[in-house]
Amino acid sequence: MDTISTVLDIISVFFLVVGLIFLCLGMLGLLRLPDVYNRLHATTKVATLGALGVLLSIIIQEGYTPMGVKAFTVCLFILLTAPISGHMIGKAAYSHGVKLCEGTCIDEYGLSCGQQQSVPKKKK
Repeated sequence: MDTISTVLDIISVFFLVVGLIFLCLGMLGLLRLPDVYNRLHATTKVATLGALGVLLSIIIQEGYTPMGVKAFTVCLFILLTAPISGHMIGKAAYSHGVKLCEGTCIDEYGLSCGQQQSVPKKKK
């Protein structure tokens, strides 16, 4: 029984470390990326994976207890709401005219909606 506990602890710590790395990368992307659309990509994708890694570590560590069930519920909530909220924030920013960064080559969303923003030209 002690071996199973040790293996579960190792797996739990692994998911915790992976989750924390993803969270740190997501926050670094939030600080370093040039515009709101790239920042949304970093926070909704990478930080969601990081939060799920931390919560999965809690589920493995706690098992089927009230804390484990709460962590599972929060995992489901994050999986359902993070992509939708990121999409809605990006769509609202686009409709309010938030400019694309200078490195943007093509505005595919604007092409499909018929309201293309002007893509900034790169300086030579």
